[in-house]
Amino acid sequence: MSPISTPDGSSLPARPANSPAGEPTASTDRAAPRPRPTPEPDGDHPTQPATGPTEPDQGGPDTSGPDPSGNRATTPDQSGHDTPTPDPSADDDATTPHPSAVHLSTPERATRDLAAQFEDEKQGRVLTGPVGLILTGVSLAVGALALWQVFRPLSQGSKYYLIIFLAGVLPLVFLAYPADLRLPARLRTRRRRDSTDPDSTDRDSDSTRARPTATDWVLVALAAAACLYPVLPIPIGTGGGGYNAFLDRQGLLAPVDLVLGTVLLLLLLEACRRTTGWVLPAVCLLFLGYGYYGGLLPQSWPVAHAGLDFGQLVDAFYNSDSGFYGTPLDVAASYIVLFTIYGAVLELSGAGRFFVELSAAAFRRSRTAAGRTAVASGFLLGTVSGSGAATTVSIGAVTWPLLRRAGYPPERAGGMLAAAGVGAILSPPTLGAAAFIIAEYLGVSYLQVLGWATVPTVLYYLGILLSVEIDARRSGVLPVVIDVGSPWRLLARFGYHFASLIAIIVFLAVGVSATKAVVFAIVLAVALSFLAPKSRLTPARLVTALVTGVRGVLAVTAVCAAAGIITATTTKTGLGPQAAALLIGGAQAATSDPTLVLVLTALLAAVALSLLGLAVPVTASFVIGWVIVGPALLDLGVTAPAAAMFVFYFAVLSEVSPPTALAAVAAAAVTGGRLVPTMWQTLRYALPAYLTPIAFVITPAGLGLLGIGGVGRIAVAAAVTALSVAVLAVAAGGWLPGVGPAGVPERVLGALAGVTLLWLEPVPVAVGTALAAVAAVGVLVRRGSAGRPSSDLVEEKL
Repeated sequence: MSPISTPDGSSLPARPANSPAGEPTASTDRAAPRPRPTPEPDGDHPTQPATGPTEPDQGGPDTSGPDPSGNRATTPDQSGHDTPTPDPSADDDATTPHPSAVHLSTPERATRDLAAQFEDEKQGRVLTGPVGLILTGVSLAVGALALWQVFRPLSQGSKYYLIIFLAGVLPLVFLAYPADLRLPARLRTRRRRDSTDPDSTDRDSDSTRARPTATDWVLVALAAAACLYPVLPIPIGTGGGGYNAFLDRQGLLAPVDLVLGTVLLLLLLEACRRTTGWVLPAVCLLFLGYGYYGGLLPQSWPVAHAGLDFGQLVDAFYNSDSGFYGTPLDVAASYIVLFTIYGAVLELSGAGRFFVELSAAAFRRSRTAAGRTAVASGFLLGTVSGSGAATTVSIGAVTWPLLRRAGYPPERAGGMLAAAGVGAILSPPTLGAAAFIIAEYLGVSYLQVLGWATVPTVLYYLGILLSVEIDARRSGVLPVVIDVGSPWRLLARFGYHFASLIAIIVFLAVGVSATKAVVFAIVLAVALSFLAPKSRLTPARLVTALVTGVRGVLAVTAVCAAAGIITATTTKTGLGPQAAALLIGGAQAATSDPTLVLVLTALLAAVALSLLGLAVPVTASFVIGWVIVGPALLDLGVTAPAAAMFVFYFAVLSEVSPPTALAAVAAAAVTGGRLVPTMWQTLRYALPAYLTPIAFVITPAGLGLLGIGGVGRIAVAAAVTALSVAVLAVAAGGWLPGVGPAGVPERVLGALAGVTLLWLEPVPVAVGTALAAVAAVGVLVRRGSAGRPSSDLVEEKL
């Protein structure tokens, strides 16, 4: 994979395709500033037709062409760096460049390649030739079926559609993702010593992983057969016979039903292993073992049940509405695939690049321009991404050189990028997949879920922005002039990229379903793409977007289908209420006060969800958390929206929680920083987000944070929580903006004040406000006694 050219002319080494996900690349050296290039008169997007999943990366991406800000393109010189291309048509009245001005230019293809390594924790194959054509053809068919289902649903019902959808997607998983079952390191070393060519083993391994093996093709055939069997109108012994006959055998499966159900169970576990690693299949097997062996547990145990035989379990998985074809898969097939197609359309139309340029233009003259640009880019890209790690890579490839020029250490910059990127899963209108599951579980519109997420998202980014401001003042960050045009010029030329996002909200507000709203938004985005000649979505590029969108949903489909193992087992055994009673009992063992029981239960649930999220993807973490933790919160009187959003936020925050912190790993790959310090910096930036969800559930006033309870409650809850976030940011950063450094006593008081303020009741709010005031006075006294440091001292420290 070719290196990513950074805005300052240096190269960001991309991670090799077969390198470990947890190993960061080496840091790049600081490059000298370059003069500002002059703008092209037409100002079109640089976005070239994206390479589809069937086309390999043949080298460095093409960076020729103008960008949205009007900057001149760059071309690589013989040394591998970018040099400005002469532009005879440059504007004569261009402003004189600042000596340290940095312009934005990053190759889109290389960024996508690096992002793909972190999006699902496993890297897929790049398929070419006949296999690539098969992948493209099936992906087109699946995408067309998903779009058709929106307006002309299949007459046999939604489950019939889910069966067909899974039959199209699951075989593609075994084509697109290698088995990646490698020998232990010691055995690989021994084989390499025995070989005459030391590199032959690695080359053979890479060559095998680059194309499907015979085993992969067998799994493809088995997946197609096991998925299509319920709808094939062919009698097979006492089974088969079509969809209606299959449904009639629910609770009494024929032997062939049992065999093919078992095959599909094993295939889904293998698909999850290939796309997300070993942990989720292990969790699924744990639930499967609990369903089968739970009857052998002492019946006095809270989690014991009557026991299920294997046939009953397979029937629950294969032929019920809570198994493989349950709500999680329904969400993937009905919502997520459409939103991934929409995201691919926006990306190919140049929206992602525009959002980054607009963020840079908005803050190009401020002292903290680099940090603000990174955070704003994360928010804007998050509105269409829905993936924390991928957004982290996308904004990092562009903004890391700015952060480095400003004086940010790699670890601190990586923490900022990871925290901003994870906000993509929290940012309306395209939240993560779990948000759609919330809407289905609670039977509410997706617009309501967006409303619940709005205030917490604003508070989340407020905390990060405050941390950026504090770091800039505490560390003496240098001002960086970001070389972009006027934000008003950008908005006037490319502001149409916001139109489809706004259209989704408008359609939802007038009662249009979420699926139709996103399809209409896709059509609008395609039409508006013709306003920029270089990024217009021609039929060929539309095919690329459709294929890219379907390929982007392969991993989440496998996860959602496998989540049926968890939900079906929980439903059949009654594990949810039993686990809830166990969780509440643990809290009641410490206190009998109802309020404290709720608080302790929420804290225990937060710890449990955080630990769970370290091991499994966000979607699976939410499903498991909802069936285990959700009932406990509901039993204690917490409303369903508050309980669901509580589980959702802690599932999302697992991407920034050490020791896994997938988004932090991605950020470290971009900045070249040390991995563990990057994780802790990420945790510091995202700290308020860990505490805010607790306010949802411990007091009724917390519903105001979800936009529930009237304007007065919403305003008070948002204002008090914003104060809490600000105080916590000061406590974590050790600096009060506009005043000076905070000592240990002030930081301790600030932390206590921030936590107390989250209890949104009059007395705790008064106490928290008083503590915050005392901490602020302490900082003022400390500043008066120490004197205000001069700017010259800051420059010397740097």
